[in-house]
Amino acid sequence: MDALSRATSAQEAMAQAPTVVVKVGSALLVDDDGSIRREWMSALVDDLAGLVKAGRRVVLVSSGAIRVGLRLQNRDPLNLRLDEKQAAAALGQIRLAEAYADSFAERDLNVGQILLTQEDTENRRRYLNARATLNRLLDWGTVPLVNENDTVATAEIRFGDNDRLAARVGGMVGADLLVLLSDIDGLYTSNPKASAAAKHLPLVTSGITPEIEAMAGDETSAYAKGGMVTKLAAAKIALGAGCAMVIADGRVLNPLQTLVDGARATLFTSTETRHSAREAWLLGALSGDGALILDDGAARAVQAGKSLLPAGVVRVEGAFERGDTVSITRADGTDIGRGIAAYGSEDAALIAGKRSADIATILDESRGPNLIHADDLALF
Repeated sequence: MDALSRATSAQEAMAQAPTVVVKVGSALLVDDDGSIRREWMSALVDDLAGLVKAGRRVVLVSSGAIRVGLRLQNRDPLNLRLDEKQAAAALGQIRLAEAYADSFAERDLNVGQILLTQEDTENRRRYLNARATLNRLLDWGTVPLVNENDTVATAEIRFGDNDRLAARVGGMVGADLLVLLSDIDGLYTSNPKASAAAKHLPLVTSGITPEIEAMAGDETSAYAKGGMVTKLAAAKIALGAGCAMVIADGRVLNPLQTLVDGARATLFTSTETRHSAREAWLLGALSGDGALILDDGAARAVQAGKSLLPAGVVRVEGAFERGDTVSITRADGTDIGRGIAAYGSEDAALIAGKRSADIATILDESRGPNLIHADDLALF
């Protein structure tokens, strides 16, 4: 079980977690005109410094670089091209890091900047290198300051939000708790701004079920667009890595201390066994390079710990090479997990639905009977 599986409140989790990842959105940190909210930042850093000096390991994932950069250039934030966002990030990130460094220095602490792309977290070698750097900084008592590397991330391969990046970082460092500071105090059964019947959920122990996902609303709704969909996606990643997660209102000063003092929030916990580092890496992939769609029999076999054979695959989606990470999905669309493909998509499509004994005949060669070996599977 994860370290906080028995916690019953966000307050309790915040008080107990040895390693904490805190994510801050740009709306909390930066005013509408693009200026950094220095008083709010100072209060947040007070909270973080208190955790570090109490012997806790702390990572800060912070947005805001693009908005700060746009202010420096007097640019309108609406309808920006990708290259304009990237240039703004280049301008703003150095100012943002400088502001954080100055604030931490006032508390006799160092902060180390790490900029990551989605590829850095999904390529195994780069993932391990980033993890080693993060852990070394934590061992030194330094606070890693993480943001997406917007200057090089492409539109097709990027997080686009820091909720999921923070969850991936939590998995990297073996965090016990991920805190998403937001403009809402947790998960509701429906949009609280649209329905008086919406109920706040202080504790979610079921994992991210379809019923929980439905509470975020349709992806076109304002509630969903406001970030609840990505927050639940982050929760799925975090829980899979054995990391509890909290959604809390960050608009107040000293938001973490306010949380410790009992402010309303939602705590997500899991009673699942913590996945191995390799499984956590696989499950954290935002999406595979493609997908293998399974019939019910194959899905049951995989969930029972068996390798995935071609016979149980009803469809191959996307383009991928041998060794790429792919999604494993039921025919009804339920996402089961991730796996490392033993065959590329073209070959996989040719042998899908066929017996393993026929692979060599169909492809003129065989790299074994499995589309994905059991050792290369990780399930939600």
